[in-house]
Amino acid sequence: MSITYDVIVIGGGISGLSAAKLLAESGLSVVVLEARDRVGGRTHTIHNKQVKYVDLGGSYVGPTQNRILRMAKELGVQTYKVNVNGLLIEHVKGKSYKFRGAFPPAYNPLVLLDYNNFMRTMDQWGSEIPAEAPWKAPRAADWDRMSMKQFIEKVCWTSSARLFAQLFVNLVITSETHQVSALWFLWYVKLCGGTGRVFSTENGGQERKFVGGSGQISEKIMERLQDRVKLERPVVRLDQSGDVVLVETLNHEIYQGKYVISAIPPVLTTQIHFKPELPAVRNQLIQRLPMGSVIKCMVYYKEAFWKKMGYCACMIIEDEDSPIGYTLDDTKPDGSVPAIIGFIAARKATAMANLSKEERKRKICEYYAKVMGTEEALHPVHYEEKDWSKEQYSGGCYTAYFPPGIMTQYGSVIRQPVGRVFFAGTETATVWSGYMEGAIQAGERAAREVMSKMGLIAEDEIWKDEPESVDVPALPFTTTFLERNLPSAQGLLRFIGCSVFISMAAAVGVFAVKKGYVTLK
Repeated sequence: MSITYDVIVIGGGISGLSAAKLLAESGLSVVVLEARDRVGGRTHTIHNKQVKYVDLGGSYVGPTQNRILRMAKELGVQTYKVNVNGLLIEHVKGKSYKFRGAFPPAYNPLVLLDYNNFMRTMDQWGSEIPAEAPWKAPRAADWDRMSMKQFIEKVCWTSSARLFAQLFVNLVITSETHQVSALWFLWYVKLCGGTGRVFSTENGGQERKFVGGSGQISEKIMERLQDRVKLERPVVRLDQSGDVVLVETLNHEIYQGKYVISAIPPVLTTQIHFKPELPAVRNQLIQRLPMGSVIKCMVYYKEAFWKKMGYCACMIIEDEDSPIGYTLDDTKPDGSVPAIIGFIAARKATAMANLSKEERKRKICEYYAKVMGTEEALHPVHYEEKDWSKEQYSGGCYTAYFPPGIMTQYGSVIRQPVGRVFFAGTETATVWSGYMEGAIQAGERAAREVMSKMGLIAEDEIWKDEPESVDVPALPFTTTFLERNLPSAQGLLRFIGCSVFISMAAAVGVFAVKKGYVTLK
């Protein structure tokens, strides 16, 4: 007779492994079924002599991401700060501009007002959206019908601000502005602490990386779970019509469990045959959540030539013909293996996927040379890349996104259990959704849901706040009086236009009276 586990976890990414770790530590019998020949899911660290180690998938961590920081500390994995010492570069309309700070400067006052209004409006609207139930926001229906393209057209008046806003969306969720719901995107940014936190390196979501790579988190959890983790076990069937849940893998192994936690991207559950069938709304939801598209590219050089030029290797590239939209320094913390990491996102990832690896490398290096103004960028010593859209068991990266109209109609079932099946995965998180932090929150929450169902903990213990990391404290992102109260570009122009109109009308009136065209009584 086969073993009946307390819990079967589908998916050996950070979310599934976090769930399994908590369950095992609570004395429950658990097995993790992972489709790939490795753990880690959308994190993946490789090792070779040219790079030492490199994260091909999720890698960044920063303040307020307290669960992943707690997990890393427990597992003995240290962080280091990404290099931001030096000038950043904004490249737009064929020209490069040096600057400091998280966001590029604007020399045109109207563009400056537009930048400010774009960020301010996203944060203001986001403040109205409940983290646990975005579909309950006061204006949820209107915002969900609106795409981010429509939001940008509504909020931004100048072409420069619209171009930056498009890049902002492309980079944050690796999807196009017309593809994503404004409600969902504003909720997503809110969960990451707002526009400043999500886009910034220093004190933001990209502040740090893990020494040795993020893949260690999953690998070290697997070491603790030992033979409870089964690799190369894609799940193809889930039957909960009997007394126990039966889970069958592609190689015809059958596992029995009292409960199941599904910790894979929502769309991948369409590949599992359910008995009984999934509820209609759940089945409709998982067909409507596509994954983002990104190719992560690391270019290695003999020396970090950008440092001698006074740059930190962070480039914001807004030109449409550039394959890369955003870069950061990816040199190791000890200064070895100098590298620049870049992201080919959304429509550009789709277009560049048709080229060879060598062609992508050449185009990237040519643009780096153009942006930084040096031929040294044309001579890399090594190149690594990962096209996540090719990954059968991810479907894309960084995360699943909600197209317009989906959140309000179907979103409320994203975390709802189906019988004895519970749902984890970063898409179900209520903090830092799409990140490793969200993955851990979701995994541990799903584990506690099962434990509550088994009577081991009270229902009010399912959701737990996480203490702030003492090693990576968060500084607040504050706004100035001017940032809060400056008019939008459109508002200023309307005010100027109205003032001019009133002045002209008054002048015409005075002229008419003087000429006797009108008589005042």
